[in-house]
Amino acid sequence: MIALTIGGIILLLVIVGVLFVNLSPEFGGKHSKSDLERYANSNHFKEGKFENIKATKMDMSFSQTMGTLVDFIKGTANSEPDFELPVKKVDSLGWEQNDTTNRLFWFGHSSFLLKLDGKNILLDPMLGEVPSPHPWLGGKRYSKELPIEIQQLPQIELVLISHDHYDHLDYGSIKLLNEKVGMFMVPLGVGAHLREWGVSEEKIQEFDWWQESSFKNIELAFTPSRHFSGRGLTDRFSTLWGSWVIKGESKNLYFSGDSGYGDHFKKIGEKFGPFDFAMMECGQYNEKWADIHMMPEETVQASADVNAKKAMPIHWGAFTLALHTWTHPVERFTAKAIQTNLSYIIPKIGEELDLNELMVDENNWWKK
Repeated sequence: MIALTIGGIILLLVIVGVLFVNLSPEFGGKHSKSDLERYANSNHFKEGKFENIKATKMDMSFSQTMGTLVDFIKGTANSEPDFELPVKKVDSLGWEQNDTTNRLFWFGHSSFLLKLDGKNILLDPMLGEVPSPHPWLGGKRYSKELPIEIQQLPQIELVLISHDHYDHLDYGSIKLLNEKVGMFMVPLGVGAHLREWGVSEEKIQEFDWWQESSFKNIELAFTPSRHFSGRGLTDRFSTLWGSWVIKGESKNLYFSGDSGYGDHFKKIGEKFGPFDFAMMECGQYNEKWADIHMMPEETVQASADVNAKKAMPIHWGAFTLALHTWTHPVERFTAKAIQTNLSYIIPKIGEELDLNELMVDENNWWKK
């Protein structure tokens, strides 16, 4: 009876898991035959999967996997703040009334609202509470509130997505944003998720690496990164991943998305730099997955490679997705930046940045 009971519980869990993966909308859309034929035109799509330019280690050994699982279960000291983070509230009306200043603010992690040449642009708007397909499967956002809630956001001309991982592409955020957004520009394949979530085809434009476009006089280019994609158990590499070049009339910006270090940064800098401001991945790293997430010292080097006049470390300050302390990324980044004379800025969440000045009160807000 005990064996039958255990077996029944296991079978029930398997059935629930299969139903959840196949019926939950958070996992995104499927790719049609015509989609796959379109992806096949990319030089980075081979045998049904997208691939990195440089050979990239993705899989850990069984012992490494089990050791990492044990480490996550045990937890890391200071893995999240033990105090309430300072979050500056953003006034939607005030933001809209000032159309002449190029500026932006950070939601934490890799999400930004940018005003460039009078256009509102959202970058990787993961504005949900938990970066996972279900609240039980991930840790909550550090801050209790956002600088501005989705419902209070102004109309958004453009959303740029770097890749389809849960901490960058959030189902709930897209559903709430859909009616506010004029255009979504996304990597190849990510359009399938948006269509599944109710975004109309005419509002979606998909990009391959090095593909350029313009949007209301803003020049855009989708550039490589060294990473991967996937939202389920079997769809790894099914969509492309990358970074964005955003060039306005007077400001040239770079948004790295997620990436391990590689010579693609130098190529991007040579082709599209110099950049007035670069938002550079710096967090959720580990030596076991160093090919797909940079160490902070590499982030500093990558900022120099893209020829950034000023850089900001991102991909930290909101969620715990790795085994380092929550302040480790910013501490290591600043130490290396000072050593190499890299100009950088680390604003509070919600702090409005004037792109002409890029100055903040350097008060080490991440320290208790």
